Amino acid sequence: MRVQVGIIGGGPAGLLLSQILHRGGVDNVVLEARSRAYVLARIRAGVLEWGSVEVLRGAGVGERMDREGHVHDSIGIAWSGRELFLIDTNQYAGRPMMAYGQTNITEDLYAARDAMGGVVIDEAEDVRPQDIDGERPYLTYRKGGELRRVDCDFIAGCDGFHGVSRGCIPGSVLHSVEKVYPFGWLGVLSETPPLDEIIYARHARGFALASQRNPMLSRYYIQCPLDTKIEDWPDDKFWAELKARFPPEIAKRIVTGPSIEKSIAPLRSFVAEPMRHGRLFLAGDAAHIVPPTGAKGLNLAISDVFYLSRALIEHYKGKGRYLESYSDMALRRVWSAARFSWWLTMLLHRFPDQTEFDERARESELDYLSRSEHAKRSLCEQYAGLPFEN
Repeated sequence: MRVQVGIIGGGPAGLLLSQILHRGGVDNVVLEARSRAYVLARIRAGVLEWGSVEVLRGAGVGERMDREGHVHDSIGIAWSGRELFLIDTNQYAGRPMMAYGQTNITEDLYAARDAMGGVVIDEAEDVRPQDIDGERPYLTYRKGGELRRVDCDFIAGCDGFHGVSRGCIPGSVLHSVEKVYPFGWLGVLSETPPLDEIIYARHARGFALASQRNPMLSRYYIQCPLDTKIEDWPDDKFWAELKARFPPEIAKRIVTGPSIEKSIAPLRSFVAEPMRHGRLFLAGDAAHIVPPTGAKGLNLAISDVFYLSRALIEHYKGKGRYLESYSDMALRRVWSAARFSWWLTMLLHRFPDQTEFDERARESELDYLSRSEHAKRSLCEQYAGLPFEN
């Protein structure tokens, strides 16, 4: 097979890149190691920055999102028995957010690729980028026991944190930094009406979050030790602990019900740079991981794809400036989101080794955030998402 761009990874980053490139006249193929059913069964993020909403609309996959997604503009923070305070992203940043699940986005992208005749090869085993330093890179993979090859001009590594792409960049070139947090999140998805706002709770028992997917799908999280086992947390125990971490007036509004998915996610911050080497470009979790506290993981993948698709389409039009600046431009946004997610994680969680001073300092910062218009504006600008660079 011969295409202009070979894409490794059939998650939202790889599929969205494929969709935008196709619409821009750049032929491509997506190689995904797992089956389509496996990819669609992943339960991930669901809070979209408005910039991400516009990218999805521009890619022709916004119809269902606009119909079923929930537009909201308020985030709330509750702590230490204080009265809940809400911050309006429309008021302070001039734009709302959209609650729409990553699983739905992936479904929409698969449907769009099928409708346009896009080539997505599922269950492609042992995918390997080859000759990324040369002028004629290619991909090899196995399908049905047969070794196959895709020749291309460029390779996009959208295959996640554990994928093969990042490891193809020489160690003398790639620099990675990481922070691992001493706790995880126990999350529950339930077919119950969510709260009207996304609410963060900081409590002596630990952090909690009430989030949304759609009017009849809720996502809740509680901070938990890293050695927590899902089987030790039946639904009744989870709901009781969740409600204990919210103020009573909020807890009584939480509608409980059977969980349809339950998982534990460790928290880490990770950035690999540069995001380009030779003819290989990294996008999404292949290059960076952020704690989910800031709701930035999926949005960063979308912004990477926005920058990379623009660069590749412009390249084939004979305008090359974006291709050379892709890594630097993407990383500026990555580090902004990584810093914001780290800051929010440090502010709202309880750490095993924290001192009384740490506790009082965090309380003081939350007090300042609740009183200062400048602090609220800063939080909203980052939470709602900074504009893309031109």
